[in-house]
Amino acid sequence: MDIIECEKYKEQGNEAFKKEKWNEAVQHYTKAINSVKGEPKELAVYYKNRAAAHLKLENFESALQDCDKSLEICPNDPKALFRRCQALEFLQRFEEAYRDASQIFKDDPTNKAIQPYLQRLHRIVEERARQNAQTNTKLESMLKLVMDPSIDKEKRETAMNNLLVLAKENAGSEVMIHKSVVVQKLRNLLKIEKNPILYVNSIRVIGELCKHSEKKTLAVLKEVGIPWFLEILDSNSEEVVNAAQYCLQCILNTLSGMENKVDSKPKPEMVERNKSTIDTFLMCLTMSINNQAISGLARDAIIELLTRNIHYTGFAWADQLVENGGVKKLLDCASELQEYHYESAMNITPSTRTIAAVCLSRVYENMYYDKARENFLEKIQEFIKEKLLTPDIESKVRVTVAITELLRGPLDLGNTIIAKEGILEMILVMANTEDDELQQKVACECLIAAASKADKARSILTQGADILKKLYKSKNDHIKIRALVGLCKLGSYGGNDATIKPFAEGSMLKLAEACRRFLLHPDKDADIRKWAAEGLSYLTLDAEVKEKLIEDKAALRALVELAKSGDQSVVFGVVTTLMNLCNAYEKQEVIPEMVELAKFAKQHIPEEHELDDPDFVTRRIIALGKENITTALVALSKTESPNSRELIARVFNALASEHELRGIIVQQGGVKVLIKLALDGTEKGKRQAAQALARIGITMDPEVAFPGQRALECIRPLLALLHQDCSGLENFEALMALCNIAQINETARQKIVKEGGFFQIEHYMYEDHEYISRAAVQCMCNLVQSADVVQKFFETENDRIKYVVSLCLDEDQDTSMAASGMLAVLTGYSKKCCEKVFDSKHWLEALQCLLASKLASMQYRGVCIVANIVSASRELADKLIDSNVLEILMALKLLPDEEGARKKINEVIEDVLKTCESYGIIKKPEHE
Repeated sequence: MDIIECEKYKEQGNEAFKKEKWNEAVQHYTKAINSVKGEPKELAVYYKNRAAAHLKLENFESALQDCDKSLEICPNDPKALFRRCQALEFLQRFEEAYRDASQIFKDDPTNKAIQPYLQRLHRIVEERARQNAQTNTKLESMLKLVMDPSIDKEKRETAMNNLLVLAKENAGSEVMIHKSVVVQKLRNLLKIEKNPILYVNSIRVIGELCKHSEKKTLAVLKEVGIPWFLEILDSNSEEVVNAAQYCLQCILNTLSGMENKVDSKPKPEMVERNKSTIDTFLMCLTMSINNQAISGLARDAIIELLTRNIHYTGFAWADQLVENGGVKKLLDCASELQEYHYESAMNITPSTRTIAAVCLSRVYENMYYDKARENFLEKIQEFIKEKLLTPDIESKVRVTVAITELLRGPLDLGNTIIAKEGILEMILVMANTEDDELQQKVACECLIAAASKADKARSILTQGADILKKLYKSKNDHIKIRALVGLCKLGSYGGNDATIKPFAEGSMLKLAEACRRFLLHPDKDADIRKWAAEGLSYLTLDAEVKEKLIEDKAALRALVELAKSGDQSVVFGVVTTLMNLCNAYEKQEVIPEMVELAKFAKQHIPEEHELDDPDFVTRRIIALGKENITTALVALSKTESPNSRELIARVFNALASEHELRGIIVQQGGVKVLIKLALDGTEKGKRQAAQALARIGITMDPEVAFPGQRALECIRPLLALLHQDCSGLENFEALMALCNIAQINETARQKIVKEGGFFQIEHYMYEDHEYISRAAVQCMCNLVQSADVVQKFFETENDRIKYVVSLCLDEDQDTSMAASGMLAVLTGYSKKCCEKVFDSKHWLEALQCLLASKLASMQYRGVCIVANIVSASRELADKLIDSNVLEILMALKLLPDEEGARKKINEVIEDVLKTCESYGIIKKPEHE
């Protein structure tokens, strides 16, 4: 394309830049750059112009790259150097910024624009040089202590802790990276160090060096290499694995621009820039999934890292995982059994199979087009076919276990596989096998997982119930409990419909008693207790079982104890049981007209048991709260399964519905978990967690309930409840909680506005529902305490103050009080707001109603509004005095004040009269 066309794009970019349309300007400059052939001097201009737009958008890395390219074509160009200097300063690369500023000044000593930068950067660079010299000395001293095994243990640990503190500081980490010997020494230390505290903290130091700085992270990777991180991950110490896993996540976050927050997303330009390194990292993790040489804890950490990062909200790497054999590797983990523990077997933990199932489910979520799903299914079928080609028992067992995990993860795929010809029959034959306990055990598990839907449950009920009853008579407790759970699941397929009884009357209570005995197993066998909890998760759909269980304190404590183990495979059983006890499951809305229509059509109508009435449910929720189930929910919240997180959020929300339990939730660390649940998970789960936060924020002091930054972290979830898809109750509770948070401080109010909360709250001020509109007005009353809010939204050309004046006349007393308080704040802020009061036709009526109110608090608001308007200007005071407001004030002043309640009102009236007298509008009688 010719240079004329490129210039045209540049001019369009310049026009957009002048109009402050920065994104549009970037697009035009990009077109100009892409259209140029060769490297003419004009290309340097396009790059430096795009850099200017990137600076405005705060894309400092992109601005830096564009300046570099411009300077490659035209070295020492002052504009390109100046813009690079700005980008480098924002990126805190002060020495490099100072170098560019010095170059500009050297080429043009008369350049006034660069002088403030030069002076400021000179001071910063000098101070940093001084600090670096001190830090260097400290660093040398600490490294000497850490690396010398002959020195006292406590001194070495203190020195390592100091290194960790230094690594967290920007200046300290820069010095440590600059001295590459630090990373080398720590790497060498990790080869020989036996002290677990020093070992873990060495990993943490390297993790801190890899945080927040792309340059530092790449320097560390260059020094140690990606395989080294996988080596340190391979440990049987949970603390070491957690530190190494966190370190790996820090690297991925830094290279992609993500933060260590649940709702953080990668920055596309950074991902593209570091694509090769990120792909290598994820590839290494994928290849290590079924590595037989690594520990079970390391395997779990690797699968969790993949689960967290491959989703389309992360690196969108699921397709590559499928293509690189990741599905087969995950199925290898999902089908691994301790019973077949050969030399070549993989090390696994009790959570491994569950974690692998969650990862398979996460991968399947990304298969959003038919071809990808077909490919995914094909990989699973290849795995099963390969196993079944070998006609031995072990192959059948592994296939059955793999199908079980598919039914617990990507359920649709699991159902597709089990529907294949011969699969269910094979499982039933295995379950009916004589004297082969392993086959019986895994077949039982698969039948339980397969009975996930009512139609499947009925099918298995007809074919497998007799087999399960037979297995229940086994002398092996592990088989007996699985058969029991299968019967529990089949017996619960009617859900909470009291009219459907698959088994004889009283059978559910007998099954529950059997599960209870296993839950309180004297040997404390974790596997048996886990299955007992799962059995209860099905039986507790029955209201009679709920009432029986809630009285059983020992069983409830056993559930809490089981949850605290952290085993991911217990999540479903424990949380579902708790959810059923709280009746926190999703209930279908009952429309009376549809019920009548169903009766007329002779259709079955579900009926709720009388023991599920609200009074019984409330009693159960309070009983659970007092048994400290919040601690169980906190322990289980580490799961990566979105559905399990939703169940946890539902239970939290049920607990938060009771005032007396909200303090317990806060004390036991529930708020931190709820914030995470409200930002990441299913849409319903996020709503449930956000509503729980709202309920806590309504009745508790927000500074106590949400200490530190947590109040700010709550704002986004609460604003998400201000949506038309949410119920009126959710809207109301969110507004009340935001109202309390808005009164904490200016930072909280600014955060609400920044998240777009002002317009959402304003929308509900117009709501027909009295409680919702009142809550919105009260919330806005606290928001206007921010000067920025008044300037941006009330002083500009709009009718907001007119509407506030009309709200002062609202029939609802609380709404009127909040509106009058808001008007008092607004008129006290500026003359412009005072002038806008008179835009309303009802201004006089509103003031008269406030001043004539029976409530002293309303009168006080009224006189404050009058005082603010009178103080604003002589012209506005004249408008007020021309009405009967002065007479009302005089009358108020004469009212008796028996208990001193009117003292503040009379003081304000005195100020109004003095101001009017100073204007010469009124005059004191001569005798005064």
